[in-house]
Amino acid sequence: MTLTVKQGSILLVTLAAVIVIVLAFVPPIAQPVEYHQFADQRTIAGVPHALNVLSNVGFLIVGVWGVLFVTGSHSAFADPIERLPYLIFFVGVALTCFGSSYYHLAPDNSRLVWDRLPMTVGFTALYAAVLGERVSLRFAMRALPFFLLVGIASVFYWGWSENAGRGDLRPYIFVQFFPVLTIPLLLWLFPARYTHRGHLLLAVAIYGGAKVFELFDAQFLSATRVISGHSLKHLAAAVAIYFVLRMLQKREPA
Repeated sequence: MTLTVKQGSILLVTLAAVIVIVLAFVPPIAQPVEYHQFADQRTIAGVPHALNVLSNVGFLIVGVWGVLFVTGSHSAFADPIERLPYLIFFVGVALTCFGSSYYHLAPDNSRLVWDRLPMTVGFTALYAAVLGERVSLRFAMRALPFFLLVGIASVFYWGWSENAGRGDLRPYIFVQFFPVLTIPLLLWLFPARYTHRGHLLLAVAIYGGAKVFELFDAQFLSATRVISGHSLKHLAAAVAIYFVLRMLQKREPA
């Protein structure tokens, strides 16, 4: 099943509008205080919450690896402008290492802003990249600054709302989950310009698994007595990003 650019654009805009309308009728969602109370409280070599901090190194490794690949000389991009959103994506991934490590050293709302900010940059840039390859490169490149602005604004709005005593995660929830929900839809409904789309689907699936690790943080620490679900989430998310990089390394024009 394939759609024209016009049909696809209408579908995506409609889907986004429906989600926004639904969230508008949902009461503001504050960040639960217990979110910061991770299961693994161990200090190792003077580093508090050590494994939650150190497990972020995977983001730095795959992020830098991705930046080097995207800026190198290769044939992964039919149009040189297609490099830009992927470059921003991998820079965001690398910076997530520092933002998340900073947060996990002493978890609280003010530090969580700097954890979420680079992740949001990565999400929005990747969405623009897939949109450009599947729907319209011209539209995606024009929309990229808007996507980034909306993503960054959603994080700062949440931080401001928490400081004002009326925390509201709704815009951030939309920015984080809309790309994850619709990227598989883009891959299904629009013709491929490149091979190896399966790697991107695998990346989305592994990221979904990472969220499961996050939900069962304490249970994984209790079961393994070594590593918590949240630390596993960091490692799984880095693996998911690796498969985005692997897709770029292997793909060819369809």
